[in-house]
Amino acid sequence: MPDVITTALPADHPLATGATSASPLVRALRGDRPDRLPVWFMRQAGRSLPEYRELRVGTKMLDACLDPALSSEITLQPVRRHGVDAGIFFSDIVVPIKLAGVAVDIVPGRGPVLETPIRTPDDVARLEPLDPAALAPIAEGVAQTVAQLGDTPLIGFAGAPFTLAAYLVEGGPSKDHLRARALMHSDPETWDALLTWAADVTGAFLRAQILAGASAGQLFDSWVGSLSLRDYVERVAPYSARALSHIDDLGVPRIHFGVGSGEVLAAMRDVGTDAVGVDWRIPLDEASRRLGGQTPVQGNIDPALLLAPWPVLEAHVRDVVERGRAAPAHVLNLGHGVNPDTDPAVLTRIVELAHTL
Repeated sequence: MPDVITTALPADHPLATGATSASPLVRALRGDRPDRLPVWFMRQAGRSLPEYRELRVGTKMLDACLDPALSSEITLQPVRRHGVDAGIFFSDIVVPIKLAGVAVDIVPGRGPVLETPIRTPDDVARLEPLDPAALAPIAEGVAQTVAQLGDTPLIGFAGAPFTLAAYLVEGGPSKDHLRARALMHSDPETWDALLTWAADVTGAFLRAQILAGASAGQLFDSWVGSLSLRDYVERVAPYSARALSHIDDLGVPRIHFGVGSGEVLAAMRDVGTDAVGVDWRIPLDEASRRLGGQTPVQGNIDPALLLAPWPVLEAHVRDVVERGRAAPAHVLNLGHGVNPDTDPAVLTRIVELAHTL
């Protein structure tokens, strides 16, 4: 584990001042049942908003992430429009590896693509540590956002080490992550070095967001569903724990979300998180059962149903909320991200419904 610097949150942090400590989101993540069911949407500062698309014209994704004024405005857009109970900082999971010197770009319609994949011991040995000074645009973007959110909390986020490693080894998106999973077993020493580097880079990225004012953090494991429980526990979980250990001393609530994670939910919880995000494949009451009934859950509206007629979607949302009562606390969310074809008015309507439940 990295050395933990004993420090408290800054005195002007929204949790330290009390601005967000009693918010529905923070209370739910800490296991309470606030009067208002908190709701936010993953990838909410996204492609479904016309104001977002207008703002992004002529600007590449990673350039937008590293422009503090732009990343702040994009973060705030869905909070203003939908009245959600939290913002999620606009960035990308590959931002910290780019800031550490890895040549990566986000190709429209494809996703993150590396100039040169990282596959050998020498490749890993050439990876540089992340200079904390490189995170200044991230911290500034968070600070600008928090200054405008008031008592609405901001969620910081980072990619889990396995998902980052999968991109690094594959060189881009992959269906099955065969190269990454092969490296995991065929060269454990290189795998350890790669995931240790990824954990420290992504952990520093998350820490910078929290120190700058984010009131919660989410570790996002896009590709965890490709792993067996044994592989996750033995070869991935220790590095997710290492990433989260970067904010151990800050005392903020933490969410761990993975896609296709039904078989590893309890193991994901055990890396050191307060709440577990659940994708749409498993009902929340069953997820809570697998978590022992003691862990707050987040989720898990099926993103596909955002395109369904309102009566169908409304019945689904109500069912999700009812099943979420099996857990000690529930944050309503999607089971993954907002589809770009979604009518933004539908998201606003879900928030209005949630606040009556």
